[in-house]
Amino acid sequence: MSTTPSKQLETFPNPNPERDYEIHFNCPEFTCLCPKTGQPDFATLDIRYVPGERCVELKSLKLYLWSFRDEGHFHEAVTNRILDDIVAAVAPRRITVTGDFFVRGGIHTVVTVSGGSQLTPRG
Repeated sequence: MSTTPSKQLETFPNPNPERDYEIHFNCPEFTCLCPKTGQPDFATLDIRYVPGERCVELKSLKLYLWSFRDEGHFHEAVTNRILDDIVAAVAPRRITVTGDFFVRGGIHTVVTVSGGSQLTPRG
């Protein structure tokens, strides 16, 4: 597997697809750029999902999140994009992605988006 940032999420078969269980990723080093100023935005991403038939492979998730580092995104858009991309890759039974962004302009922003395999990812 590469160590280059990538929008490709690798997956593997769920070892217990007959059981509901939650996978929780806490990603305290998420970075993208403010689309208005070009300044870096920092966030802690909290990703919780109940897998269906497939699970997200961790190194590919790290490289996927890293791929946003030099791109401009509004907080709301990037949080929804991450949910959409994970849904497209693994069709989880349930998923919640929370982006807890550091203060910018005196405002602390937290964006939470939820769904599941019934979602149709935006394309």
